[in-house]
Amino acid sequence: MSDRPHTLPTPEGEYFETNRFTGLSVLLGIIAFVALALCGVGAAIDPKQLSFSWLFAFAFFFTLCAGCFFWTIVHYATDAEWTVVVRRQLENIAVLIAVLAVFFIPILLLRHHLYEWMNIPPGEEKTLDSKRAYLNFGFFVARAVVFLGFFIIASQLLRRFSVLQDKDGNPKFTIWLRRVAFASLPMFALFLTFGAFDWLMSLNYRWFSTMFGVYIFAGTAGSSMSLLVLVITALRRAGYLKDVVTMEHYHIMGKWMLAFCIFWAYIGFGQYMLIWYANMPEETQYFLTRNTESWWALSMLLVIGRFFGPFAILLVRSVKKHPSQLCLISAWIVFMQLLDMYVIVLPALHGTGVHLSLWDFVALIAIGTTLAFVYLRIVGNTSLFPVRDPRLVESLRLVN
Repeated sequence: MSDRPHTLPTPEGEYFETNRFTGLSVLLGIIAFVALALCGVGAAIDPKQLSFSWLFAFAFFFTLCAGCFFWTIVHYATDAEWTVVVRRQLENIAVLIAVLAVFFIPILLLRHHLYEWMNIPPGEEKTLDSKRAYLNFGFFVARAVVFLGFFIIASQLLRRFSVLQDKDGNPKFTIWLRRVAFASLPMFALFLTFGAFDWLMSLNYRWFSTMFGVYIFAGTAGSSMSLLVLVITALRRAGYLKDVVTMEHYHIMGKWMLAFCIFWAYIGFGQYMLIWYANMPEETQYFLTRNTESWWALSMLLVIGRFFGPFAILLVRSVKKHPSQLCLISAWIVFMQLLDMYVIVLPALHGTGVHLSLWDFVALIAIGTTLAFVYLRIVGNTSLFPVRDPRLVESLRLVN
């Protein structure tokens, strides 16, 4: 932190001019409507493929939004200063989980195409019968309601209290926000882990890994920080946050990207190594599928593209302080997160090799453009950064 005297005034706020982007908003709305309609057609024509494509797209965007929620609660739990000026965008993205909750409904409707264990009657397979207390449709839905309900309520509370503090700067809101964050941290860890078990790992009910939840978290945290870099840079190029977000903030975001690049590789290797060493058939089948035929090429691309490439580039200090360069690596990491979700979900359908489908792209476009449309609708309702946060001046004066 800098020892310079406080000479910077506290800004009075900066607001996104929604009218400037009306054309983009309308375009996104039209694309979203058409893509969602096409997904409906896909559900009628090829429901099995559409179900896996939809789950893949849902998982990708959910990890991005849940990651932004994670960084918000970490901000309050650690009393961080650097995140103050970028926190509002984390809040704006996190509340999009409410939209994703609606997009979870097709997963429930198409569940019989996704989860084989839902189609096997009791008494037919001993392996599944031993897991019936957990793997049953009623409990599956109840858990989904609890998981998504928590993310929706907590993210809405964090944004609401933060916006209310903009009006009068009352420090009581900081205390309330901290309490919500502390309560949310253990629940976030629990619900993200079991959400990963329910929605992704149970695609193959015979396979299990106690490290799978941590693996999903590592990708979630790293990709969402990369998304934040892209959003902040887009706003700066549109003329906003010019005197608020500095190269020092970019430097810290780049360091967090590097940290979770390493953490993702560590957890991924740890999971793979332990399963390979134990060599138990019910565990190795997951990696055998993804290491054979054309899935092997995507798995290798993921290993190299998610760790070795970004790791080497992000070690360079100048890259982390250069928005354009950092944006390139951020976009790549987000793309690698997309590839990661694809390699997790689609082999359950196409176990013999990669089979790209039109519905993979349509589902991504449908969910992505809808989220972008809603984001543009809400981003202009509040200041682009917390106006009267007690730590705003320190965040503006940030020096690494």
